[in-house]
Amino acid sequence: MSYRKGIALIAAVFLTLTSFAQLPEKVGGLLSVDRTAANLSKSESPHAGLKYITDKETVFFVPSPVNAQNYLDNRPNLPDRLSWTPNFALVSRSLDWGVTSGPIEFQKMGATKRYGQYLTVWRRDKKGNWRAHIRAEVENYGKKKAGPLEYFEPDDKNYLKHRSVKRLEQREEVVMQTDELFSTILKADTRTGYKEFLADDARFYFPWQNEIEGRDNVLAFLKKDRIEIDTDPNDVGRAYSGEFAYTSGTATVGMKDKVVKFNYIRIWQLTGEFQWKVILEMMYER
Repeated sequence: MSYRKGIALIAAVFLTLTSFAQLPEKVGGLLSVDRTAANLSKSESPHAGLKYITDKETVFFVPSPVNAQNYLDNRPNLPDRLSWTPNFALVSRSLDWGVTSGPIEFQKMGATKRYGQYLTVWRRDKKGNWRAHIRAEVENYGKKKAGPLEYFEPDDKNYLKHRSVKRLEQREEVVMQTDELFSTILKADTRTGYKEFLADDARFYFPWQNEIEGRDNVLAFLKKDRIEIDTDPNDVGRAYSGEFAYTSGTATVGMKDKVVKFNYIRIWQLTGEFQWKVILEMMYER
């Protein structure tokens, strides 16, 4: 590591520790990594910030899925400035899986500043370091100030420690089947599907819309803009402890006078009633 890069990293870590000193340890550790990457993006370059959180398994949606390290090594046309601030975070009981999301700002030199939301699903590597598993972004107009940080600090409840690969795959299949059922209901009626599967306090990221919080507000938005959504899941991942998961796939979205092809990512939580509910969904054009 060069002297200049070392100073930048030390400064980024210091700012991060200062920003999140009051947070619980477990979710605070994940937020620290995300914040360090964001500070590196500001102080050094977007390339350095994104490289900090990737490994050979990381996938970026840009908007099609690509291997993140190959993408970054090819020096893509990244913005000259890129910053992000997490205002939502969770970590699983098994401490192997997490999520962060929040507002982003980006700009090419000489161009207008642009805004959006990012979503990162995280996992720990073999050395215990947090690495991005998947990351996606959606653009909006940046007209609304982001809400305060909301986070889920994991409790100390016991969970089943499965050793069988087959059993772990079966547990992921349960989540996939839930998303498939959600998708089936959406084909019949969009608002019924979202009413049934969204959590009360769900977050919804949709192109050119401010972050929408709360199931009732999501339903009101879908009704007002006469949006019809069909989805088709194709990937799934679940925390080892089992209480959180994600699905991703493609979507066809009807909006008043046009039909648009999207990708989507859904973050799921297993509730006390043993029902899976979506606590965050992002849709972005493909």
